[in-house]
Amino acid sequence: MEKSFKRIKNYNVSVKEIDNKVIFLRKLERGGSEHSFGIHVAKMAGMPKSIVKRANDILHQLEADNRQQGIAKPTAEIASGRSGMQLSFFQLDDPVLSQIRDEILNLDVNNLTPLEALNKLNDIKKIVKGK
Repeated sequence: MEKSFKRIKNYNVSVKEIDNKVIFLRKLERGGSEHSFGIHVAKMAGMPKSIVKRANDILHQLEADNRQQGIAKPTAEIASGRSGMQLSFFQLDDPVLSQIRDEILNLDVNNLTPLEALNKLNDIKKIVKGK
């Protein structure tokens, strides 16, 4: 987008990679990044290991296909080979999840105080626990 719009500038956060681990240096640098660190961030954020592993598997497959074909494999082809199914939180018929959905949808997050937000989160936690 930087090439298409004169007011847009591309920056990235500088990183250092050590032993397949990423350290974010908290320094903005001009330009794009050589790599995407989304999988590293997901791992650091505590995403389940199975999800991180699956993301790594997909990344390695995309990279291998790109090296062989010069273009990436279509996303639909990757999706058709995946195991499991991603469920939408807001389309489940579970009455507890419907209640949680309603609680969240009725929140005016722009006008909640931090204390009110914590109390609301605690209320939702009680709904999940069935109390």
